[in-house]
Amino acid sequence: MDRTALDRLNHVYTGQRRVLVRSLTSIVGSLAVAEDLAQETYLKVRAALAHTQVQHLEPFLFRTARNLALDHLRRERRQGAVVGQGDADDDMARIAADTPTPEAEVGDRQLLDRLEQAMSRLTPRQRRVMVACRLEGRSYGEVATSLGVSTSTVQKDLKDAMAACLGSFMAGPRQ
Repeated sequence: MDRTALDRLNHVYTGQRRVLVRSLTSIVGSLAVAEDLAQETYLKVRAALAHTQVQHLEPFLFRTARNLALDHLRRERRQGAVVGQGDADDDMARIAADTPTPEAEVGDRQLLDRLEQAMSRLTPRQRRVMVACRLEGRSYGEVATSLGVSTSTVQKDLKDAMAACLGSFMAGPRQ
């Protein structure tokens, strides 16, 4: 690899590292894993630059990171570990390819189907609490007031809902 390519990579990587780690964290659900994947991304891209010339280095860096994150999730799934959900955040979505691979679409659809199945088995109040707290970002106090229950009831309902959903994902897909 020539010195110019390495300098270019170092400049892009150091300039985008925070965004890269944040994007990876949103995919894998763990800052520590995201940090490791960011380092692995740098090494992979550096190795690729030794063999090929990359015109658009920043998108290549983010695409490589996304692929490594998805590979990590697949390995976790194969090992029976809990799969962290991760939709790419806006920064990753702007840089990554416009359309996901067919495999990614199928995998995402299957995950969504499993989440819908798990949510359908919750009580109506647990569903409302889960949506309000996790999807809408409302506080326990706001949700408690809107439902006419105590904050501890909201916390218990959310804990039970999350445990049920997690249990559904750990059990694997239903045939």
